[in-house]
Amino acid sequence: MIAAQNVSLAFGKRVLFDEVNIKFTGNNCYGVIGANGAGKSTFLKILSGDVDPNSGKVVIEPGKRMAVLKQNHFEFDEVSVLDTVMMGHTTLWNLMKEKDAIYMKPDFSEEDGIKASELEAQFAEMDGWNAESDAAALLSGLGIPESLHYSLVKDLNGSQKVRVLLAQALFGNPDILILDEPTNDLDIQTVSWLEDFLLEFKNTVIVVSHDRHFLDTVCTNIVDIDFGQIKMFTGNYSFWYHSSQLALQQRSAANKKAEEKKKELQEFVARFSANASKSKQATSRRKLLEKINVEEIQPSTRRYPAIIFTQNRTAGDQILEIKGLNKANSEKQLFNNLDLFVNKGDKIALLSKDTTITTTLLQILMDEEKADAGEFKFGQTITKAYLPNENEGYFNSNDNLIDWLRQYSDGEKDEVYIRGFLGKMLFSGEEVFKKSNVLSGGEKVRCMISRMMLAGGNLLILDEPTNHLDLESIQAFNNALKDFKGTVLFTSHDHRFVNTVANRIVEIGPNGIMDKLSTYDDYIANETWAEERTKLYS
Repeated sequence: MIAAQNVSLAFGKRVLFDEVNIKFTGNNCYGVIGANGAGKSTFLKILSGDVDPNSGKVVIEPGKRMAVLKQNHFEFDEVSVLDTVMMGHTTLWNLMKEKDAIYMKPDFSEEDGIKASELEAQFAEMDGWNAESDAAALLSGLGIPESLHYSLVKDLNGSQKVRVLLAQALFGNPDILILDEPTNDLDIQTVSWLEDFLLEFKNTVIVVSHDRHFLDTVCTNIVDIDFGQIKMFTGNYSFWYHSSQLALQQRSAANKKAEEKKKELQEFVARFSANASKSKQATSRRKLLEKINVEEIQPSTRRYPAIIFTQNRTAGDQILEIKGLNKANSEKQLFNNLDLFVNKGDKIALLSKDTTITTTLLQILMDEEKADAGEFKFGQTITKAYLPNENEGYFNSNDNLIDWLRQYSDGEKDEVYIRGFLGKMLFSGEEVFKKSNVLSGGEKVRCMISRMMLAGGNLLILDEPTNHLDLESIQAFNNALKDFKGTVLFTSHDHRFVNTVANRIVEIGPNGIMDKLSTYDDYIANETWAEERTKLYS
């Protein structure tokens, strides 16, 4: 058990938390949600002891061990990968070092022998003899090959370091596990492995994530941070989202009687519970939805952006044809002799175990990179709207947001017109006079989406569009792409985003491509295709 008791935190006049009281217990997984800047990561740091509140305290049940996903990717650079993971269990690691130090003594005494014997007993009691194999299994599950287990952490790339730190947090069955964005830099297959691991995990998990599929799969409760208050709700993210939207609709229906509202909510809970009973979350944990009290369901105060993609011109039948495209970087061949014909209305998810492949392909299509060989041709009626993965180069000026967006308008330059597109992405009032070079990551992506809406393209090209966005923006973006009548090429690590948007899956490896008319869930479930996919990389 871990609890926040009367916790308050303010930065100057800005109150982040005010008299928060909340308790996390047992075999439950709590998903912490909130808009960008609400204080999700800060709250986790308060729970872990990395940030002290202005008042109140955090209480942990005596004897319980906490593990936290480290955010400093350089802290263990001079340590081997395997040792870094085992260092996640501090007590066991210190015991191992103490034991080894005694055995290394040149003048090993009888007293040393007695002490070593005591340490060996503790070591065995903590299952220390399996520590190395357990750490190796975690690393392999997270995609770190055995050949790297004895390398120094500094010799790994950024994505691999994230996985090692995640293995460190998971190691040794901690009683309380705190994870801040654990799915960042993980491919969808590794996220699925992590989901399965957490479903079988028997202790308390507190997690911040923008991956809705992940939250739905592992969470038994949602913890909502909103306007300095923290409220807990039973159920996963989808239940919280749909129930809060239903409650908001009910609040707008002023004439509806209380009895009718309650009956409608009860019917909603029953339907959702029936669907959830078929999921991994319900079978591996507990069917907590059966215990839901409809009085818990409240409307959310969240603001959702109004993302609407319209085509200024309807595309003809010729969209995009790629023939014999080759590209290598300084390290390896990315793709070879790539052929792809894009049909009108396709919503293609481009997948690869190596995201450099998909990003480079989109950069070639947008003339940001040059192919080594081959060609591609867009149809004459095609107008493109592009959202790159890296957008720093778009925000080097000192322009305010109105002037920044105005430069991308080919026609209407009126300030009211431009402000309308910013307003759709929740930039209102004085916010539109912010300087473009001081925006946060999430604000920059929202500006880039405003730019896309302004362009009115009939072909959307998106590279990891959900990066840096909060759950509200991701949900709105997801809905906008489902409703879009044009053609979409996109990459994403967001399982639900891919599954609900794509009608065609194209996976690219160094040895070729797989091209299937399919949803993502059907694509990964097909055993025959799984064998084909392996050949892309072998």
